[in-house]
Amino acid sequence: MLQPNTNDPEVMLCEDMALFYADPLGFVMYAYDWDNDASIQVCKLPEPWASKYNSAWGPDKWACEFLDDLGHQVLDRGFNGIDAVMPIRIGVSSGHGIGKSAMTGWLANWIMSTRPYAQGTVTANTFTQLETKTWAQIAKWTKKCITRHWFVTTATKTYHKDHPETWFCTAQTCREENSEAFAGQHAVNSTSFYLNDEASAVPNVIFDVQDGGLTDGEPMQFNFGNPTRNTGFFRECWRRFRHRWKTYKIDSRDVQITNKEHLQAMIDDHGIDSDTVKVRILGEFPAQSFKQFISEADVEVAGNRYLKKTQYNFAPKVIGVDPSWSGDDEFVIGMRQGLYYKQLATFPKNDNDVEMANIIARFEDDEKADAVMVDGGFGTGIVSVGKTMGRTWQIIWFSAKSPDQGCLNLRAHMWNETKKWLKDGGCIPKDDILHQDLIGPETVPRVDGKIQLESKEDLKRRGIPSPNRADAL
Repeated sequence: MLQPNTNDPEVMLCEDMALFYADPLGFVMYAYDWDNDASIQVCKLPEPWASKYNSAWGPDKWACEFLDDLGHQVLDRGFNGIDAVMPIRIGVSSGHGIGKSAMTGWLANWIMSTRPYAQGTVTANTFTQLETKTWAQIAKWTKKCITRHWFVTTATKTYHKDHPETWFCTAQTCREENSEAFAGQHAVNSTSFYLNDEASAVPNVIFDVQDGGLTDGEPMQFNFGNPTRNTGFFRECWRRFRHRWKTYKIDSRDVQITNKEHLQAMIDDHGIDSDTVKVRILGEFPAQSFKQFISEADVEVAGNRYLKKTQYNFAPKVIGVDPSWSGDDEFVIGMRQGLYYKQLATFPKNDNDVEMANIIARFEDDEKADAVMVDGGFGTGIVSVGKTMGRTWQIIWFSAKSPDQGCLNLRAHMWNETKKWLKDGGCIPKDDILHQDLIGPETVPRVDGKIQLESKEDLKRRGIPSPNRADAL
């Protein structure tokens, strides 16, 4: 153990690192040789930071604000090394070319250098992105960091040379089958951290597992990405989980290092309101993701639409039933009448066909419904019970042949009809689950051009629940 000695450069360096515990921007300005290393002199350090650090070079404005805010969050939590504090969660949605990968390098270096026995995991949407961009930036900045001699950096791991098993940061692919690699990370007396690059395409299950590493110590979670999807965990950081996340939206035009002429050309070609410009330049989530089948805008309008009874009470009443026997899926009963739809009931999974058939029959009678349609997946027994009760319910096989040659199967046809129905004036209840169900499924590209929706299994691999409420509709 080093003895206190102000003349020992290692002791002095350790003491300096302690000073930057709650000052990540101060660390970034101190740890890298901005004045003499031409390879990192990319951005002019903006005011007031240029005067504060007496430097011409450094991070861009958005990065300075990000790092300063992060330091304030550390101070606000006041971790004492014993009692766990609430996780620091920060998300950045941006256009292209703002320097997100460099930020991951700075964050990894700051945490690893100022927090003994910190443990971190870095991931990205693809192995190529992780290997050639995200981890490459972490390795680059680690080699340039003033504490580089403390650590060993390999193709997949950075660790303290004296404590390789307890003080480290690793790169992990985000494939669903690799989700357990994110489990078991704990730093009770330090910081457990996760850096997620291109987080819009990271499966939800990865974030679920990461939650386990945010339960003790001074945990941190950072999500960066172009907002290519308006569903999934990354999107919800700005919506359903916004009370837990500090979020940033960075316009590529406001960043020093981007090609403004090229960005303007993209705007001229596609329009400022296009999803291409929203995602690639403005850092805004699209109205409709590139493979998303039903747009968020259409669902939002339908959920806020009001219809008078005279606008739909002349139409037949059709009850739709989406049964569920297992897992976390719901048993859903809904009714559509013309352009109006309402949910009659939702239940946890239930395999009692007699009980559920009686419930459906009561709704049929109370609503004076003209027809009852039941999904054939788990509905055959229910329909059989209904027959014994004198009911003429119909089984709907989602895998059946589509009456529309432009759709692969009946499921694709029904979802396509629902999409048209929403655009034509359909009215749905204000229900967040139904909303998410409708915008969740994506299309599967086909050489014959037929509409095919991703399977429920593929949805769940992305961390999207089975869209039972939408299927009932």
